Amino acid sequence: MRLVSRRLKKQPEMYNILTEPLRVEHLKIAIADLPKHLEGTKLVQLTDFHYEGKSLSDKLLKEAIAATNEAEPDLILLTGDYVTNNPTAIYNLLPWLKQLQSRAGIYAVLGNHDLKYPHSKAIITTALTNIGIRVLWNEIVYPLGDELALVGLPDFFARAFNPAAVMSQLDETLPRIVLSHNPDSAEKLQPWRVDLQLSGHTHGGQIILPKIGPLPAQIKKFLQHISIPYLEANCYKVTKHWEWVSGLHQLGRNLLYVSRGLGSYFPGRLFCPPEVTVITLLTYSPALS
Repeated sequence: MRLVSRRLKKQPEMYNILTEPLRVEHLKIAIADLPKHLEGTKLVQLTDFHYEGKSLSDKLLKEAIAATNEAEPDLILLTGDYVTNNPTAIYNLLPWLKQLQSRAGIYAVLGNHDLKYPHSKAIITTALTNIGIRVLWNEIVYPLGDELALVGLPDFFARAFNPAAVMSQLDETLPRIVLSHNPDSAEKLQPWRVDLQLSGHTHGGQIILPKIGPLPAQIKKFLQHISIPYLEANCYKVTKHWEWVSGLHQLGRNLLYVSRGLGSYFPGRLFCPPEVTVITLLTYSPALS
């Protein structure tokens, strides 16, 4: 059934006053016992579109799509928050996502904004599926062969978030990449091997204060010294671990990468450019390191 609504029309453009140019981040990630034939595998991560005519311009989205395709990825991995509120806004994003090109497919997980209303999950999942994007919900797939697993989890705050039920299905010796929108999930995933977790959600903090760090982290520190229950609760709903706000983090034996994403909230981004992430996989043997 095709849903038709006046709300499908893109809202008036209200892009944030602080806008920085797109940055393409290039990473090389070594994975223990990755098969030699998968060395050089190229992944591209895109996240946090929030494409409703207020948070992400067509110009920036066009640049992100072009940068992704220029990388000639083997896999494209989408880590959630395609919309902000109205789930039918996904239909405006679909023509852009249909332009993405990868050798072995496009895989996605959902973010907290993609689950905002009871019908959001079904609308967004169906829309992405209809253009050939596989949405993973507590699932394991093998798009590059059975020697590398790709795990997709629900959002950290979803009732269905249950990493034990999924991760326990994998042999400990099998390399795996985990897609999980909220980086806080890395704490819950520590009992299991995670060669690389890809997350977004934080928008990199959006406002980065020179020599101080992400503004939201400073707000969190402030709240630790006073009692404002509503603000404190909502700060933790965004994320608990602001120290993982962006970039690469080692958590014991596991590795977490948090992308700054593409979209943002008002007033926008300062010293925190939107991001397309290009990841090249390498192999190494722990016994030889």
